[in-house]
Amino acid sequence: MIRNTTKSWGSLARAFHWIIGLTILGMLAYGWWMNHIPARPDRFFYRSIHADIGYMLMVAMVLRIIWRMINPIPALPPGMPGWQRIAAHVSHGALYLATFIVIFLGWAHSGARPQGDYGSFFGLFHVPQFTSPDKATADAFEDRHIVFAYVLLALIVIHVLATAWHHFIKRDRVAARMMDGQPG
Repeated sequence: MIRNTTKSWGSLARAFHWIIGLTILGMLAYGWWMNHIPARPDRFFYRSIHADIGYMLMVAMVLRIIWRMINPIPALPPGMPGWQRIAAHVSHGALYLATFIVIFLGWAHSGARPQGDYGSFFGLFHVPQFTSPDKATADAFEDRHIVFAYVLLALIVIHVLATAWHHFIKRDRVAARMMDGQPG
């Protein structure tokens, strides 16, 4: 089933979850690696690939939000305490927000870099930039991009720990239904 129900996640929501989640983890690892390799002539190439994947991630996140808005969200287990329900909603909102903050800070950094053309999407077309080239501004956006990437990583760790808790301790199928699509 493609669409969500009030009891289970549909295949498209699950695909968005896993593709975006794995892409974010890959981007975090790639970004860390990219910032820790010694300066070399092909560094621009690696940064431009990172930026291009970031643009695709932004589009995927927008599509995911739209899909979430037009589909029911599966209900949490009936006996779940109120504080856990609030924590679930806040943590998911924080994941979405942090992801968009990281993406927009990266996009702002791309436009503010004085050298290189980070607005070229895999050489196919130009992505409009909303910042002007300025080294100090680019450095500030890059620093914030990195800080929020670590914030996003911390939120992902919390998400994975909560998932493990639901799956191995509570055994309430909250986590399992994101994998198999079966009702909780």
